[in-house]
Amino acid sequence: MRDTHVSLGTLSWWRVYFFAKGRSRRGLSRTMRVLPGRLAARLKEGTMRSVWWEDAALKVIDQRKLPAEFAVVVWSDYHSVARGITEMIVRGAPAIGIAAAFGLVLAANSSPATTYGELLSDLERAYAVLLATRPTAVNLRRGLERIMDAARRVSGEAPAAVTERLLHEAQDLASEDDALNRRMGAHGAALIADGATVLTHCNTGALATAGFGTALGVIRSAVEQGKRLRVLVDETRPREQGARLTAWELLHDGIPATLIVDSAAGYFLRRGEVALVLVGADCVAANGDVANKIGTYQVAVLAGENGVPFYVVAPTATIDLSVPSGDDIPIEERDAAEVTHIAGVAIAPQGVAVANPAFDITPHRYITGIVTEHGIAHPPFALSLRRAVEGNLA
Repeated sequence: MRDTHVSLGTLSWWRVYFFAKGRSRRGLSRTMRVLPGRLAARLKEGTMRSVWWEDAALKVIDQRKLPAEFAVVVWSDYHSVARGITEMIVRGAPAIGIAAAFGLVLAANSSPATTYGELLSDLERAYAVLLATRPTAVNLRRGLERIMDAARRVSGEAPAAVTERLLHEAQDLASEDDALNRRMGAHGAALIADGATVLTHCNTGALATAGFGTALGVIRSAVEQGKRLRVLVDETRPREQGARLTAWELLHDGIPATLIVDSAAGYFLRRGEVALVLVGADCVAANGDVANKIGTYQVAVLAGENGVPFYVVAPTATIDLSVPSGDDIPIEERDAAEVTHIAGVAIAPQGVAVANPAFDITPHRYITGIVTEHGIAHPPFALSLRRAVEGNLA
């Protein structure tokens, strides 16, 4: 159950950027020889996938190693997928939902079952393992439930036929996520004026989804429309997703980006340099409260204090109408070493007590709107979010 790593070399962001944009043919030809063919084509086209199925295995970009190294991890069993989600080899609510869905495909593919009932039992065991990996992101549960529902719809079929059906379902989920991101991007781009500066938190781009991104997808859409803009990128402690991943993606796309420490967000908001804030979400409650990467709440409060619009970008799959409010969303607590160490180097005295919640709750009163694939939901969110889930958002 070991991960297989396909190293693509220690590529600095600028080498990947020039490679992807085709501005250095010498670098392009050298690099392409060590890239898996389909991934090379995606990068050459200027697109990216963090999770994909190839050669009867799940392949993911190892996000722990970016930007210093671009590496692909190959998983052939669901235990590896579960471990990879927990260790944040793959991360981002949509991406982990897709990875978990393919994890169930791997469970079916490796099952020794000879009957439908035996296979379903194996899938239920894998479901429980994968579901326990990250409790906050609703997309994880939704992805798993979709695959289990697909399995139950073909009750009585031979295990091989069921496995094939599950693979198609997981592939459909990934394709749909990419399409939803682009629709959200089109809706959200209307919020961004030409010449605006946008503040974002964590990573909400192609690395966090099946492709394109949620909040970062809105920024990409605005750029595609010809708008000139600048992005202020919160570093996003403790795992530095903003510094390591968002900055890397924006540089890859040639979008002007300025990296700031998390505690500098208020400085720029107070100076009037930020036109709006765009963030993603791991869970949206029925009343509009949002669970997102730790540090989002303080950005929302500061934005409200300074009269800056604060928008959440999330597909309806991230909205859970069965959760009344943010108080009912479970918050994952992660390892203390994420706070006490950076890149394996201790930055705090040994033995200090550590609290490391991975997410916080932004109350709905600080949220200007929630961008979905069906349009933008505005307060009162109890009504607009229900309409969004029903696909009836006017």
